Amino acid sequence: MKIVLIGANHSGIAAANTILGYGKDELTIFDRNSNISYLGCGTALWVGKQISGTDGLFYSSPEALREKGARVFTETAVGKIDFADKKVYAENAEGQIIEGYDKLILATGSLPIEPKIPGTKLKNVHFAKLFQDGKAIDEALANPEIKSVAVVGAGYIGVELAEAVVRRGKRALLFDVATTSVANYYDPEFSTEMDKVLADSGVELHFGEAITEIEGQDKVSGVKTGNGSYAVEMVLLCIGFVPNTDLGKDDLQLFPNKAYHVNRMQQTSHPDVYAVGDCATVWNNATGSEAYIALATNAVRSGLIAGHNVCGTALETAGVQGSNGISIFGWNMFSTGLSLGAAKKAGFDAVYTEFEDFQKPGFITENNNKVKLRIVYDKATRRVLGAQMASRQDVSMGIHMFSLAIEEKITVDKLALLDIFFLPHFNQPYNYITMAALSAK
Repeated sequence: MKIVLIGANHSGIAAANTILGYGKDELTIFDRNSNISYLGCGTALWVGKQISGTDGLFYSSPEALREKGARVFTETAVGKIDFADKKVYAENAEGQIIEGYDKLILATGSLPIEPKIPGTKLKNVHFAKLFQDGKAIDEALANPEIKSVAVVGAGYIGVELAEAVVRRGKRALLFDVATTSVANYYDPEFSTEMDKVLADSGVELHFGEAITEIEGQDKVSGVKTGNGSYAVEMVLLCIGFVPNTDLGKDDLQLFPNKAYHVNRMQQTSHPDVYAVGDCATVWNNATGSEAYIALATNAVRSGLIAGHNVCGTALETAGVQGSNGISIFGWNMFSTGLSLGAAKKAGFDAVYTEFEDFQKPGFITENNNKVKLRIVYDKATRRVLGAQMASRQDVSMGIHMFSLAIEEKITVDKLALLDIFFLPHFNQPYNYITMAALSAK
């Protein structure tokens, strides 16, 4: 069987390794980039000089995939797919390539949103998606002429890059139309704590301000909002991403945001065409509906599922909860499922219970920080819909339990009697999970 895979980042790599593990089919991979498997979530760590270099940000290579038996074409753009005749038309420096297929996997990812405002093409305006973007940002921050940087968008990437800018000794101005940072993941009681951490660490916050123009002649000299102009020499656009689905938009069924609609086996509306990663939808267990949640972890799982299915092993997704986390200036926040605001917007009669306490007993004086936990649940069924955690402690593993609770439709009452062990080195006998669940009305 001939399998063609378009795109070789997280979802594509997962699909490729799964297919190659079977060792029975012919796999051809096309990617327009010169590198593959870049861990973009490490860009801010690299740019902020929190890691020594970029070598560890790549976990695969064209050579590694070729050694396993794949035909790999990098710097090769796919211009057209004939879905009726099952042919892919690609082109690189050596000319056109026409490749037939029995099964096709689309792993074309997402594209950064470019705001429709003047000035986005000026020098020193950067996106933050590819390895090349990170390299350009890193080199620009090394320029002593760059003293102030406007970061547009206070989601995860924007907040992380604002930290990186400060760590490089530059002035960081963070803009967002929302009233807080990371508003898509947390309720205001949590996101405002992140705002305080950012402000206390030197990031200038400009929330509720939309950038209307990037000012300058050949290069950036400032940004303009409804409140006035701000002098900056560099702009980082971190507004968000849209699915990259131009290749199949006229032939395959699309979700309202233009992502490929897929079933639980990652099949598109064409049974021999699969879509994975940021170009495709996911099944959201919290809402019980199809959704678009672009996360690397979701991408990897979708690639594994598609890889098994195209090779003949039937496998369905278990769905996702959108579990995520962030660490800024040592302040850690984690969430899964729905925030209270998102749950109400989705139509639930949602309420919450929360508790804040130290991770360990009071007599532990070292490495013992307060943890804030909120559990969102449905008032009628009492089913857990989401959870949010915040602390200077690394409590990231706790969010995984809440992720499983959402997937398995566990009630908040069941968490109150959960078998949680106690040892002073790690937690308290009446810990914040138990206490929050017991407090649920």
